[in-house]
Amino acid sequence: MATASAAVRRDWLVGYTMVAPVVLGSLAFVVLPLGMVVWYSLHEWNVLANTFTFVGAENYQRMASDPGLGDALLATVWFSIGLVVVNIALALLLAVLLNQKLPGTTTFRTFFFSPVVVSLVAWTIVWSFLLQADGGINGFLSVLGAEGPNWLRHPTTAMIAVIIVQVFKNVGLNMILFLAALQGVPEELQEAARLDGAGAWRRFRSITLPLISPTILLVSIITIVGSLEVFAQIDVLTGGGPGNSTTVLVYYLYQQAFRFNEFGYASALAVLLFLIVLVLTLLQWQSRKRWVFHEV
Repeated sequence: MATASAAVRRDWLVGYTMVAPVVLGSLAFVVLPLGMVVWYSLHEWNVLANTFTFVGAENYQRMASDPGLGDALLATVWFSIGLVVVNIALALLLAVLLNQKLPGTTTFRTFFFSPVVVSLVAWTIVWSFLLQADGGINGFLSVLGAEGPNWLRHPTTAMIAVIIVQVFKNVGLNMILFLAALQGVPEELQEAARLDGAGAWRRFRSITLPLISPTILLVSIITIVGSLEVFAQIDVLTGGGPGNSTTVLVYYLYQQAFRFNEFGYASALAVLLFLIVLVLTLLQWQSRKRWVFHEV
């Protein structure tokens, strides 16, 4: 009995030792910082004036009357919708095309995935030059006889430009995830449906999509969360402009903290962002039971 009890304690010790780094890391880098942000959001904190005054819920009440926050939330909605729809649709289309047994597919996979490993800032700086009024994009359009706009100086085209830059940066990652899922679809199911007279679209809709739905869920969560955290692209390409047309919530948070020294209010905005990400992720996770294959 003593030997068995010692073995159990040893197993428990090994188990706790294995999970300790993850638990301690989560506490130190997730739970503690989140708690500190919530605490800061209850204060009026001005670093330059060296003041740190408890104000309770005033920062949260301020959100209700802040017109800049409304504009930032609207810009975030438009950016997220555009990015998620275009990114997922294009990634799935590319994955389907590259899943065909055609020559040169390896080269195209590398071509579409290579932007993922490129430095985000370097990628954005290159695109900022291409999208100028006299940049490469308009130069190419002029060769075709068309006159392009100043993409980054008009509210509509600026948002479209930022979305496109972000799509091209990360579409390769989602493409690889979809491609891996497509290669896991049993060929015998496709062949059986083909023998039953099902066309390509019917096979894709009734067999392929259900079987890769877990990957679609993963990709949608990753893409939506990523769309809500975009910062470098906005800062380098448009600086939130023209006007406030591309000032998304994260960039608005940055402005409040590091331009206006409103760290308490910025912390409240960070809490709002956390809640938005949490709610959207939970909604997606709960909705999986309705459309993800084998989820009950």
